[in-house]
Amino acid sequence: MMKSRTDEEEFWHSTKCKPFTFDDDDDGFSKLKESKQAVNNIRPLVDEEEDEDDVEKVSWSGEPVGSISWSVRETAASSQRTDRESTFPKTSTDPPTRSLSGYSLSSLFKALSDSSVRLYAPELRKPKSDYKNTNTFFLFQVLIYLKRTLSKDVLFRELESRQTALRHFIHYLTETRDQRLLLELLRALGRTEDMALLQYKEHLRIADENKRRDFLKSCLSLPFSAEDSGHVQDHYTLLERQIIIEATDRQAERGGKVEIFQKFPRRASILNMPLVTTLYYCCFYHYTESEGTYSSPLNIRQTFKISKKQYFVTALAARAKLKAWSDVDALFTSRNWLGFTRKKSPLSFQRVVDILQKNSAPTQVLQEYVALVDDSDLRISLAQKLKCHDIVINMYRDLKDRQLLLGYLKKMERGSVEERKINELLNNSQIRWKN
Repeated sequence: MMKSRTDEEEFWHSTKCKPFTFDDDDDGFSKLKESKQAVNNIRPLVDEEEDEDDVEKVSWSGEPVGSISWSVRETAASSQRTDRESTFPKTSTDPPTRSLSGYSLSSLFKALSDSSVRLYAPELRKPKSDYKNTNTFFLFQVLIYLKRTLSKDVLFRELESRQTALRHFIHYLTETRDQRLLLELLRALGRTEDMALLQYKEHLRIADENKRRDFLKSCLSLPFSAEDSGHVQDHYTLLERQIIIEATDRQAERGGKVEIFQKFPRRASILNMPLVTTLYYCCFYHYTESEGTYSSPLNIRQTFKISKKQYFVTALAARAKLKAWSDVDALFTSRNWLGFTRKKSPLSFQRVVDILQKNSAPTQVLQEYVALVDDSDLRISLAQKLKCHDIVINMYRDLKDRQLLLGYLKKMERGSVEERKINELLNNSQIRWKN
């Protein structure tokens, strides 16, 4: 959204610099004199700033003094200021019909790029919270003046050789959402990657998923970096796939013939969801589908090159949520070259137990994975906490610690299987207890 001339005037008058004024006289010498006066008005500010402590100043709202949003609000509140604060005369809304002379332009830009002024010039991708210097309000004032006075070709050429002023101008256009001029500037400067990213961000304004998909497809030809190009390609491919899955699943849900949609109704659309969320959704609703289908978790893993660990965690969480314990078990099963199977996990088994416990896994399932925790102290602690009694009893037996077994016996229910097992161990004469 472009900033109107009225808004620019409001932003102009909200600063504390003495404004530039324009006479109706169109004489070149008169303009040169006005430009010299403008430069002279800037120099006292430079001198004064050198003596100030480098301390951030903020308004009551917590925003840095000098930001664009602060300046606009200052204008609205100006009528409530005390008499000690000066009022500023309005400048003409019509820009001068001629551009600045070479002398005044160089002087203005020299003032902007003067090394004696402590300026923080934000990069295009810096967050707004980083714009904290109190000098920016007068720098923006000069930039607005130049923007309205010079032709774009001259302005862009001069900005290109003055990086501090350039970064502030980019920030100004970004805050005021003057995307058209910002794109022209980036194109003129040869900053094609920044220009491509700026155009790509426009997808956020498109609500319709089909139009957003088509827009993302058009972005594929933009001059992104190699890394960014891959991300944009993935974004387009993911949304295209989500549209297909959403249409199919919505129809299946309405038809009422697919059991999983009846037992676990969908809570939200999958459209525009992140990749991991999409994978979780497919592990939940489409886990057994063949790899050739768009909604197959294995197909998604292959297409988007999801790591083994990320796939494992996501599938484990989805299947545990469904209480599909046989699927959970299959995730861990590994077969060696001799044909023997064992449980293997890219996660620590402590983390596995935590995921299963949060999904209310039964004791029989939990104890199978608690037993695989490497650290013995952690293993026995988890077993006691989760009431995996067999693990605790067997560990105390292996330690040959009769006293620990006697203590644990008191916690067992009368007549329980665990009570009988402990008594059998305590009465076993073949065990050489250490206490």
